[in-house]
Amino acid sequence: MMVLYWSSRSPFVRKVMVVAHETGQAERIRTERVVVSNRTTNAEVMRDNPLGKIPTLRLPDGTVLYDSATICEYLDSQVDGPKLYPPAGPARWTALRRHALGTGLLDNLVLWRGAREWPHRITDLEAALDAKTRAALDALEAEAPALARDPFTIGQITIGVALAYLDFRFGWLEWRTGRPALAAWHAEFSDRPSVRATAFVDVT
Repeated sequence: MMVLYWSSRSPFVRKVMVVAHETGQAERIRTERVVVSNRTTNAEVMRDNPLGKIPTLRLPDGTVLYDSATICEYLDSQVDGPKLYPPAGPARWTALRRHALGTGLLDNLVLWRGAREWPHRITDLEAALDAKTRAALDALEAEAPALARDPFTIGQITIGVALAYLDFRFGWLEWRTGRPALAAWHAEFSDRPSVRATAFVDVT
């Protein structure tokens, strides 16, 4: 069995688990729940990942992989058939660009959530993250027809998880307002078995 350091609240862990389900490998992964944060260290995780971050995946031979992009590409490499990471050409660059956009959106959201919990709010930082989030959402609204039309890749997975994280932690943002195409695409994404099986759960 592979062992995944895991949290039901982490969007980056969820991305890995969606890929695991999409590639038929979820049953080969044993999830080990851990708690990590920027303010504390977790000795168990740090034995395998000196950065102390999740997701971290330990393979049966003892090899350790991190972060989510590396783990997802590894899982995709282990199966035959259509790839979530297209091997070459325009399709690959489109998938990687979408993956970068979804990852960047998640990075901003995680930073924004942390900033909102600081005892002294940094208003210019929050304003900038708000503006960048809305710009990313507007770009995705324009791209939503292509997201629905193109083959399903790591790009759609990362974007879909980022939008789900908005629902999980930023419901007040009401990201669907004024973005009907993106909302419709995400409704279809959310109905995939891999996505339903990996829902966020806010547990301590």
